[in-house]
Amino acid sequence: MIYSQGNSIQAMPETPFLQIGEVKYGKPILDRALSFDTSLESAAICALLSIDSTMKSNISVGPPISLVTYETNSFAVRHQLQLRVGDPYLAKVRKAWEQALRSAFELMPPLEWQQIAAEAAVEAEEILID
Repeated sequence: MIYSQGNSIQAMPETPFLQIGEVKYGKPILDRALSFDTSLESAAICALLSIDSTMKSNISVGPPISLVTYETNSFAVRHQLQLRVGDPYLAKVRKAWEQALRSAFELMPPLEWQQIAAEAAVEAEEILID
């Protein structure tokens, strides 16, 4: 991407995507799921999950969603998709994503409250001794 000021930005291995527009809600999905080696098909699904998460958290973002893919240096549209309000595929993706997140959440280990409190007590004691 080249801005009018002449400075350019590009995807790098550390940040394998460029995002335009709202970045607060869906960006963590992109940060955790994408790598420089992610397939174009997987990246498209990740982008859809990212925008769906943004729509869930920000009422000002919503369908229609237009998704287009093309290969590097080609600009020939490989696939395109437009999802409107009530689209069955969008509903299916949203439901699957929410179920997967709930399942992952339920697998999280419990907080180790006593261990954290014990470590804090040891640190406080060390500070008093010094």
